Amino acid sequence: MRTRRRKVLHHSDRVLQGWYRRQLKELIPPLLEKWQPILKVQVADWGIKKMKTKWGACNIDVRRIWLNPELAKKPVQCLEYLVVHELVHLLERHHNDRFMAIMDKCLPQWRLYRQELNAALLAHETWSY
Repeated sequence: MRTRRRKVLHHSDRVLQGWYRRQLKELIPPLLEKWQPILKVQVADWGIKKMKTKWGACNIDVRRIWLNPELAKKPVQCLEYLVVHELVHLLERHHNDRFMAIMDKCLPQWRLYRQELNAALLAHETWSY
């Protein structure tokens, strides 16, 4: 029988994670208000979710986007890129030529922000056994 790994967060880690989430909860709404009219899309919901391998995700069926709390550690331009990226998925599911053309039109420097994010690893996780 396999045992499940459990992450142990110390008090200071919980406080810091809470602070990151609060920062994002302040920064994301203005970005959505800016970009939804430009892209002519509307999310039904958005949230902040710890993800081990992704900066963001979009469920196009329910029109919900998720953003990684680690984005709070990055420049606001990287957060804006992720918000736009996930909103564009409401117009185009795949990372195809149409997707990239929309990104190029709306946020011409998006590749620089993507490169900055991809150059940085997501946070190191400490697990107890």
